[in-house]
Amino acid sequence: MTLFNKERKILLAIESSCDETSVAVIEDGRKILSNIVASQVKSHQRFGGVVPEVASRHHVEEITMCIEDALVEAGIEPNGLSGVGVTYGPGLVGALLIGISAAKAFAWSHDLPLIPVNHMAGHIYAANFVEPLQFPLMALLVSGGHTELVYMKETGSFEIIGETRDDAAGEAYDKVGRVLGLSYPSGKEIDELAHLGQDTYHFPRAMLKEDNYDFSFSGLKSSFINTVHNAEQRDEQLSTKDLAASFQASVIDVLVDKTIRACQEYPIKQLVMAGGVAANRGLRDRLTEAVKKELPEVTFIVPPLRLCGDNAAMIGAAAFVEAEKGHFADYHLNADPSLSFMTI
Repeated sequence: MTLFNKERKILLAIESSCDETSVAVIEDGRKILSNIVASQVKSHQRFGGVVPEVASRHHVEEITMCIEDALVEAGIEPNGLSGVGVTYGPGLVGALLIGISAAKAFAWSHDLPLIPVNHMAGHIYAANFVEPLQFPLMALLVSGGHTELVYMKETGSFEIIGETRDDAAGEAYDKVGRVLGLSYPSGKEIDELAHLGQDTYHFPRAMLKEDNYDFSFSGLKSSFINTVHNAEQRDEQLSTKDLAASFQASVIDVLVDKTIRACQEYPIKQLVMAGGVAANRGLRDRLTEAVKKELPEVTFIVPPLRLCGDNAAMIGAAAFVEAEKGHFADYHLNADPSLSFMTI
């Protein structure tokens, strides 16, 4: 299939894997013409986390308007598009199906090819909006559902060399935030508190010295909860700022140490950090310093804050790569909530 047979190479991209409804129009895989994001955070805050049924209902309400807004903002008519990229996994199955159904309908009605995109690949290719990706590269993916080290020998090639064995980093942040009585999502507030406190509680650095690149944050979470609950039973006042600083120091120490070791082991030109937790200022600063000191020949890239969370622009960037490799889908495309890089 010849995808880019028009003068301009422009894709419509749709993302609905969790609680953000997003539609973008992307040109040449690197230029954002529009990137509409309808957030559901306020709807889920009272539950302390994402409720799948609520998320799906919001996607149904927002998806058509997001498509219209994205086209209007980009100044593009459907006949000016070359294809439609859509997230088909991983994520919440109901939420994914809303985006896939909308993408199929739009592609069919305008006779456009359908391009399936792995949500996690999208996070990596968000870095392409900062500067062109150079291979081989290493990607640290840190989000609410995933913590992975991914080696990319070439574009579109993904090898997971390390991953979490239990909780993802972002998941641990939200669970700790709940114990501290913070609002959902808690990552930004914990990061802000951490910069005001000290690492006085010295929580464990799980798997730090093990000869692999895997992660584990369940033990850290349990240690944190036990510390808080034991203090409550003794009527002992703990410093929220120091708790946040101690928790974040443990997470960052493990992430930075294992990432640097992996980059020293594998021949790479770039290190990309992506995903929602990539917006964490403490992690950004520490990894930036570590790369300068330990990997002076490696370029460190982090997408801008607006592209760290779930958004369709990143899906559009990844869709260009998939299209160039001839990866298209028919109208039997289904959601794959457990999709991994191994099944691409």
